[in-house]
Amino acid sequence: MNACIRAVVRCAARHGVKVEGIRQGYRGLLEDDFIELPPRSVANILQRGGTFLETARCDEMKTPEGIKKAIHILQQRDVGGLILIGGDGTFRGATALAQEGDVKVIGIPGSIDNDIYGTDYSIGFDTALNTALDAIDKIRDTAGALERTFFVEVMGRSRGFIALDVGIASGAENILIPEVETRIEELARDIRNSFERGKKYHIVVVAEGDDAGGVFPIAQQVWERLGLDYRVCVLGYIQRGGSPTARDRILASKLGSAAVDALVAGKTGYMVGEIKGEITLTPLRETCEKQKELDSNSLKLIKVLAV
Repeated sequence: MNACIRAVVRCAARHGVKVEGIRQGYRGLLEDDFIELPPRSVANILQRGGTFLETARCDEMKTPEGIKKAIHILQQRDVGGLILIGGDGTFRGATALAQEGDVKVIGIPGSIDNDIYGTDYSIGFDTALNTALDAIDKIRDTAGALERTFFVEVMGRSRGFIALDVGIASGAENILIPEVETRIEELARDIRNSFERGKKYHIVVVAEGDDAGGVFPIAQQVWERLGLDYRVCVLGYIQRGGSPTARDRILASKLGSAAVDALVAGKTGYMVGEIKGEITLTPLRETCEKQKELDSNSLKLIKVLAV
C-alpha cells in the first residue's frame, strides 16, 4: 500500500492537485484525522510493508449515520476526490459515498486474498504468496528429514487463490480450497498411495476457509484413517507483512497513477484494476456483487502435478 500511496501523491502533484492522507482509513475519516502529503512526505516508503497511514476496522461506516458523517466531513474539508485502497468492506463504504455524497470516489484493490472482482491481481497478493512459498519450502526440508505429513494452512478468507497458487509453486501433494469439495477419504488415500510409491513425506496446503472445517479437523480425520504421524503449521499473519515484492510495487504504482488519472478525468464510483496487462475501470458495485473466478487451468494442474 505504501507504493500505491507514493504513486498517488506524486502523480497528483504532476496534475497540480493537493493530497491529504487519512490515518486509519474510515475510522480516521470519521475522526477527521487528516495529514498533508506533499511529494517528499512519501520518500523512502516504497520498500516498507503495511501502510504508514495505518488501517483499522470501522463498524460505524456500515451504518447510514456513519456514511452521512463521513460525507459531512469531506464536504467541510472541501475534498474533491477520495481514493481508497482495500477490498470488499472498503468498497462497500466507497459505493455508498459515491452514491450519496457530492465527492468523486475511486477504489484501488488491496487484499492478499486476491478475491476482488475486476482485476487479475490485487496489491499484496504476490508478496503474501512469496512469503507463504518461502515458509513451505522450509517446511518441506523438515518434512523430508522427519518423513512426516505436514498440513499447512494459508490465508485467503473464504477463497482459495493463495492456497492454489502457493500449492502449485511449492509442489504440494494436495491442495484443499473452498471452491472444491474436500473428500477426506480421497485425501487419506492420496497420502497412503504417495508413501506406498516411495515418497518420504507429504505436504497438504489448506485454505483457511476450506469447507471441511479447517486444517486441524482435516488433519485429525486423516490420522484416524491412516494413523500416520503428522504436524500442522498455520502460517497466519506472517503472510500479511514484510517488504513487498517487485511485482507488488510495480502494480501498486501503476494502479495509484491510474486512480489519480481517473479522478482528474472526472470519473467516480469505479475501481481501477489490471486485466491481462491493461488498466481497467470496474464499477464499485460490481466488485461487491460479482465473484472472481479461480483459474480453471490451475485447478486441473493440482492432480496432474501431484504424482
